[in-house]
Amino acid sequence: METTLIILKPDAVQRGLMGRIISRFEEKGLQIVGCKLMQIPMSLAETHYKDHKGKPFYPGLVGFMTSAPVLVMAVRGLGAIAIARKMMGATFGSKAEPGTIRGDFGVSNSFNLIHGSDSPEAAARELELFFQKGEVVEHKRAIDAWVYDMAKGSPE
Repeated sequence: METTLIILKPDAVQRGLMGRIISRFEEKGLQIVGCKLMQIPMSLAETHYKDHKGKPFYPGLVGFMTSAPVLVMAVRGLGAIAIARKMMGATFGSKAEPGTIRGDFGVSNSFNLIHGSDSPEAAARELELFFQKGEVVEHKRAIDAWVYDMAKGSPE
């Protein structure tokens, strides 16, 4: 099991898409183990996107991410990072496949609705940035026996 960071960006929040996007993760079988609505401070946005500092789009990205509230989630499941990224779709809504979050809800190449960690290392770093100790609550779900085949003793 792995836990990944998902951020519903200001455009998703402002467009009232939070519930529909959360439902997709839950319907897929992924577990929400942390969730909060927040306004990202400039310093946190700069830290989160530090790898993009110096790139032409960096100032606009930081400005966008701090312009309105976001919904930050810790999402857990077997292969959660790869599954979430596939569900998100291509970076630009205009190029994302139908059936993906960006493909179904986005057309902009600037406003792309959602962020998801791209590796286990990034997920660990990003979760630590956005969640304090005790805010991610991992717990057993009764439905896990129906989400994962446990016949061999571990989920698959």
